[in-house]
Amino acid sequence: MPRAQIRSKSSRTARPAVARTNPQPTHVAPPASAIHAVSAPAIPPASPSAKIDALTGDPNFMTSLARGLAVIQAFTDRKQQLSISQVSVRTALSRAAVRRCLYTLKQLGFADSDDGRHFYLRPRILSLGHSYISSMPIASSVQPVLEHASRQLHESSSIATLDGLEIIYVARASITRIMSIDLGVGSRLPAFCTSMGRVLLASLSPEELETSLARIEFKHYTDRTVSSAEKLRQILRLVSRNRYAIVDQELELGLRSMAVPIQNGSGRVVAALNIGAHAQRVSIQMMQTRFLPQLQAAAQEISMLLG
Repeated sequence: MPRAQIRSKSSRTARPAVARTNPQPTHVAPPASAIHAVSAPAIPPASPSAKIDALTGDPNFMTSLARGLAVIQAFTDRKQQLSISQVSVRTALSRAAVRRCLYTLKQLGFADSDDGRHFYLRPRILSLGHSYISSMPIASSVQPVLEHASRQLHESSSIATLDGLEIIYVARASITRIMSIDLGVGSRLPAFCTSMGRVLLASLSPEELETSLARIEFKHYTDRTVSSAEKLRQILRLVSRNRYAIVDQELELGLRSMAVPIQNGSGRVVAALNIGAHAQRVSIQMMQTRFLPQLQAAAQEISMLLG
């Protein structure tokens, strides 16, 4: 037999031997927490443009309005001025569409530009959020209760509702500032690593919760931040059973917070009430023995106001 054929045959027979030995590590199952930690971000959040495109077949859906709202939401506290190109990247909308949206917002007084290239939102944009906040029964009736709880405990208190994977503050009584960011009505924080967020996530149906867990990006805000869906799932079971949540320096070092659910007349959890304190000043035991009864009483009072 010619040598070329012998080499070809030997090379063909050598490959299966490698294939039999190399795949062995794939049969070693990783721990459950590792599986969830990897699988949690598997569903990337859809861009505003993709969400709009998915609805454009609906004859009642107004695409131009949806694009304008997407452009407004592209602005954040960290990106207060954006160019047309930057907004286009953030929304995945075409530059032409972004240009028309910004022009319209500017003409209506919701946006402006000093140099014609970089745009920013004007104070009039607050009227959109104020219309929602002022129309909420919980926002118009809870402020006295919130301020009383803060005076009793000498700490800042807040009420928030769940909006997707974030909580949005709808009422706040500020006594002391303990976070590096200034929180107020309309502020947003991630739900997975905040006490109010966990109370609200724990109130979801099993199907809704699993959908949310699959979409959460477990960002490490501190070395204490929960980093996997499985760990968060375990914590939420405990929150559901205890009817309160404590988060210890997961969002920011030095910040410890406790939250309880607020229910409407039918018993459905509609919001969460929390107290935030400095970790060096208030222990977890103090929160459980002194703060929890006060928070539960305030939440019960608010629930009665909601009817």
